Amino acid sequence: MDRTAQLTARPTKREIAYDPPATPTATASLHVRAAEVLEANWTGGSTVPSRNLYPHQWSWDSAFIAIGLRHVSPLRAQTELETLLAAQWADGRVPHIVFNPSVPLDAYFPSPDFWRSSTAGHTAGAPRTVQTSGIVQPPVHALAAWLVHRADPGLSLARGFLARVYPRLAAWHRYLLHRRDLGGGGLASVVHPWEQGMDNSPCWDAPLARITPAPPRSFRRADLDHGAAEDRPTDLDYGRYVRLAADYRDAGYADGAAEFAVEDPAFNALLIASEHALARIADELGAPGSARRARAERLTATLVERLWHEESGMFLCRDLRGDTSATGHGTSAAGLVRERSVSGLVPLLLPGLPGDIVAALVRTVGGPHFSLGDRTRLVPSYDLLGEAFDPHRYWRGPAWFNTSWLLERGLRTHGERERADALREAVLDLAGTTGFAEYADPYTGEACGTTGFSWTAALALDLLHQRPTPHERQKLDKSPQNGAPPTDTAPFDRSDRGGDRG
Repeated sequence: MDRTAQLTARPTKREIAYDPPATPTATASLHVRAAEVLEANWTGGSTVPSRNLYPHQWSWDSAFIAIGLRHVSPLRAQTELETLLAAQWADGRVPHIVFNPSVPLDAYFPSPDFWRSSTAGHTAGAPRTVQTSGIVQPPVHALAAWLVHRADPGLSLARGFLARVYPRLAAWHRYLLHRRDLGGGGLASVVHPWEQGMDNSPCWDAPLARITPAPPRSFRRADLDHGAAEDRPTDLDYGRYVRLAADYRDAGYADGAAEFAVEDPAFNALLIASEHALARIADELGAPGSARRARAERLTATLVERLWHEESGMFLCRDLRGDTSATGHGTSAAGLVRERSVSGLVPLLLPGLPGDIVAALVRTVGGPHFSLGDRTRLVPSYDLLGEAFDPHRYWRGPAWFNTSWLLERGLRTHGERERADALREAVLDLAGTTGFAEYADPYTGEACGTTGFSWTAALALDLLHQRPTPHERQKLDKSPQNGAPPTDTAPFDRSDRGGDRG
């Protein structure tokens, strides 16, 4: 079946089909195939998510990519993060796209001439020598930097890697904790759906409904040249994205007047996880990390106070522009968006969560709304029972590999070893059988979006470098042609993972 037909064909009946018949490609070493994807997408200084669909450098993609690259080339993993941070703005923000000047303007929209970073972002300190977008993405970077350092501490020390990235990462966190505390409660806010990374999540439907979309003829969607329309956000969504971005640009990228302001649980959980990582980096550099650890603990408490919803058994987004009580430290449920998204499960990553909340999150992950380990093997991006659920449309239901990687880490952190092992094995199986797809149908495992996707390959590499589960060891013994992960790479230690390895 050709790629277009594969993307547009839809099964009439949902069946669990995670293990398609083996092919010569499928039986090749997963490690080698994943490394080949990253090599094919390497540009010399950074890695594109996808050669055709996403031909520039993306912020949180590069963080996830560096986490996997450290197992192939620690030097390239360091370079990945350094290239991204070199485009940081003077106010501390790390832009969500760093544009490659050799890529034609019509290859991706919004292109550099839309963002006008060097002119519209002048007041905010946009760099003059490189073109970027003006919005941000989730702050996974300090966590990535710490893990990259741990892959080869000798190389990191010789190159001064941590010493050079630490001030930039600290400035990035300051920007988020101060400039983006739009609700006054201590959490960072996103001012555009693209910033949270889950672009068309149903969590944004209500906040976006207040935004007048840009006229359809005022922009051209280059993404539809490379992906099926039914897998992508709708034209109405895109019109609103464009309007929000244009208004933010025209206001000089000032945050206070943003029309869209949402406190998101995943964004803030990743900020907290990276704050913990910054504390470890500070310790490594001989500086005290205690203040950062204390800040991470306070932020965890604030996350629970402002975004935990006991009835839902998970964290919810808070729409600040629709919440008149959102000034100060109010704990009112007003403004909480009553949609269950994978974003509300990602805080499981945090080691400091209260035990009752951990237990509730684990129940929710395995319950009817996400059904992990029952009807699904990877975590759906949205509530299986929600009215807006769509198994193929971007972040409205499909399973994504990066969020499953985060939840695998969270389950392991809190001692849920069997669940973590099952999720790890599912990520590896499905990454290989889909050709490292961008995302997948949560029921059937059908590839959606593009294939050869960098963070899917990178995070599969990362999981390969953990010790195999007993079931995997049995499979490897019976199928030596599949290739075992290298044996000379130690698994994460407790300081990196927070959990027991075995």
